Amino acid sequence: MTRDPLLDSAAIAAGLTLLHPDWRAEGAALRRRLEFRNFARAMQAANAAGWLAEREGHHPDIAFGWGYCEFTVTNHESGGLTAQDVALAQKLDGLFG
Repeated sequence: MTRDPLLDSAAIAAGLTLLHPDWRAEGAALRRRLEFRNFARAMQAANAAGWLAEREGHHPDIAFGWGYCEFTVTNHESGGLTAQDVALAQKLDGLFG
């Protein structure tokens, strides 16, 4: 199985320009936190992201609780950020703006 090539810092910066401004590059991951008015909305966001991830075959870490849902996207197989991670972040942006 071939691994996706890792993005260098310039490619990560370029990828961030394609994403919602709330995305941050943190180490070998992209992170975005969404705020909601209650637990139910946060859980709905987590579930929607989970369905999208399963369809795409690329699974972010999803954390949620009362009033928030946070995504951490990285490519565990490649050991860092790849173009596939940026593409998944863009699709999450399509769900949540």
